[in-house]
Amino acid sequence: MTERRYLNDNWKFSGHFTEEMLAWEYPEQEMEEVRLPHTVKETPLHYFDEHCYQMVSGYRRTVDVPKEWKGKRLLLTIDGAAHESEVYWNGKKIGEHHCGYTAYTIDVTDEAIYGDKNVLVIKVDSREDLNIPPFGFVIDYMTYGGIYREVWIDVKEENYLKDVFVRSEGVLENEVEIISEVNLSKAAEDVIIRQSIREKGTSDYKLLGESRGSGMRVELRFPIEKAKLWDVENPNCYEVKTELVLGGETLDEQVVVTGFRSAVFKEDGFYLNGKKLKLRGLNRHQSYPYVGYAMPKSMQRMDADILKYELGVNAVRTSHYPQSHYFLERCDEIGLLVFTEIPGWQHIGDEAWKNQAVENVEDMVRQYRNHTSIILWGVRINESQDDDDFYRRTNETAHLLDVSRLTGGVRAHKKSSLLEDVYTYNDFVHDGKARGCEKKAAVTSDKKKPYLISEYNGHMYPAKAYDWEEHRVEHALRHVRVLDAVAGESDIAGSFGWCMFDYNTHKDFGSGDRICYHGVMDMFRNPKLAAYVYACQQEKEPVLAISSTMDIGEHPGCNRGETYIFTNADSVRMYKNDRFIKEYKSADSPYQNLLHGPIIIDDFIGNAIAENEKFAPAQERDIKKALNATARYGLSNLPKSVIGIAIKMLLFYRMKPEQAVTLYNRYIGDWGGASTSYRFEAIKDGKVVKTITKEPMHEVHLAAKADHTELREGSTYDVAEVRIEACDEHDNLLCFYNDPVSFEVEGPIELIGPSVAALQGGMGGTYLKTTGESGIGVLRIRSMQAKSVELTFTIEDR
Repeated sequence: MTERRYLNDNWKFSGHFTEEMLAWEYPEQEMEEVRLPHTVKETPLHYFDEHCYQMVSGYRRTVDVPKEWKGKRLLLTIDGAAHESEVYWNGKKIGEHHCGYTAYTIDVTDEAIYGDKNVLVIKVDSREDLNIPPFGFVIDYMTYGGIYREVWIDVKEENYLKDVFVRSEGVLENEVEIISEVNLSKAAEDVIIRQSIREKGTSDYKLLGESRGSGMRVELRFPIEKAKLWDVENPNCYEVKTELVLGGETLDEQVVVTGFRSAVFKEDGFYLNGKKLKLRGLNRHQSYPYVGYAMPKSMQRMDADILKYELGVNAVRTSHYPQSHYFLERCDEIGLLVFTEIPGWQHIGDEAWKNQAVENVEDMVRQYRNHTSIILWGVRINESQDDDDFYRRTNETAHLLDVSRLTGGVRAHKKSSLLEDVYTYNDFVHDGKARGCEKKAAVTSDKKKPYLISEYNGHMYPAKAYDWEEHRVEHALRHVRVLDAVAGESDIAGSFGWCMFDYNTHKDFGSGDRICYHGVMDMFRNPKLAAYVYACQQEKEPVLAISSTMDIGEHPGCNRGETYIFTNADSVRMYKNDRFIKEYKSADSPYQNLLHGPIIIDDFIGNAIAENEKFAPAQERDIKKALNATARYGLSNLPKSVIGIAIKMLLFYRMKPEQAVTLYNRYIGDWGGASTSYRFEAIKDGKVVKTITKEPMHEVHLAAKADHTELREGSTYDVAEVRIEACDEHDNLLCFYNDPVSFEVEGPIELIGPSVAALQGGMGGTYLKTTGESGIGVLRIRSMQAKSVELTFTIEDR
């Protein structure tokens, strides 16, 4: 049976690799003690040179190899080392890998010294001039460096299960059959492959059957009775246990978590289990503030949960490379569909470079094909030009290794050579005025093949959390317009917005501070206004957001412009100084292709003029319409119909301009009077499910929330994220609060990042890391203007 030993602790690190590190008696005291995942260089949040993490570094540790392991096979796996790495065991080079985004395994059996300590050294090259994908030209994301995923040794018998690939057929016919491709480490006579199944989370396995084999590859097929299907709402998962049995003894076993589903792209869209489903997703990088790629299991799973439960999407693209299995496992568990792809960004290199890209396809498919959530393999270099010979090889490799999934390839030009099964295209046509998306027929080179939009927005309209209000609103509306347009095109399978969160990038991109502000969230996963566009499209959690602080001085000429309600409620009731103004419903949204489109607030007056002034009904209606229009458009941009009303007021009603100004200040501007308070109540099934109150702020308080407060050391350290907001007394975000906050910890936890950081747009965050000890940890957050906040964490070691 397999024994797994994780090697994530007790590493020694140096940012400068030397051959002397291979020596048995190297003075390790000159090296830094680290744990995996690890980044070669912690960076500031912004304004840093990307060369700081580009180095040839060295990792060293001793490995105790017990005598009992003699006669076994010892398989060393490095799950992710950016970007080229060489592995040395007891001073001898035993392997190398040329991709920073896939795992690799090396058999160290013959090199191990049993019953003694062994020296493991890994040389990691994170320079960006390597002749491997994604390098060769500019790249719109930082690539970081280090052994940023985990390392382990599997101890196996001489004959073991090398690989088990589980898939299913017959879902649409209600005759589900599970098919397993089992590869053995060596051929053996009279070996038995036995397979059992259970629903994940239950206790007892049910025997499916067994097969006798003598070769190195065996295919198993078993019918599944009353199979529960996997979909985005009910992601039913099963555990399939495969055992290798010889002479009545179980030599090895693997458990694969799988789901039974049919995921098919057709000419008119995407179908999950025979039902058409519009893909609504976002692109995700695997980076985090300060540590780049180096985050453990908890943070990977958190991002999947944010996408599914906070942002309400049903799909994610792992741009632009394969990402952590922990992230994919969580996607499997919660029903989040995944489009994953090989590393690369626009550039295609020489023949050696292309050969490595083809190898990357093979590694990606072999290593990730048991993830039920994956519905599409990306086998082109993102936004690259056509290269038929090259892409014929990548497609053939993916299809050879996985007959159950289609291929796609992200391009940024129309009528491209289409060797993949799905035409995937970055559609940036929407510039604020143009249509939300291109027609399929205008883009694809084969109208009979499926079509999917893989990116939109992003660089077309970056938005910082602290941009002025109308910029943030326009950023949100651009996402609305594209989503609405795609929803209205029956032959587009769906779309992936760019992108989930802001990210560090190279000097050639971003805002000059090494950040691309393309996300619907900031780098700490705090939501910008655009995040609510996506959150509104799900039904499980009530959503209510107002696009404005209702402060007219934020707008040119003190004209409010358009104010929007973002909600998934049945209706929203608006009150002004506790006076009912209007109830808004989903049908009021101009974006009717969306389940819940944003609604324009077109009335700030209600019945107030009718009740407080002595105008005839017709005059009251005209005055109300003119004042509301002035609030939205300003005097210089009034619609012609409203200008006609203004002339009517002057000539027919004999009103003087100063009367109109007085009425405007009284019912719209509210200058010089008591503070105006707006209240919005979201109504669902006749009940108030969420309330927002907007009025001039009187106090600042910090709101801090940890993603989890019970931290547990597993195969390595655990990390908790703390998201921070500066709010008023009604919990409204203070968008221009950019003051610093300080962090102080006590107990067995450490800060990741600085102890003092400035909020941006009223938002920020920090990370806490376990230290290998149990106990109670405390985080105190202080600000000059607000009361301090204290969070308590319980930490358990392994």
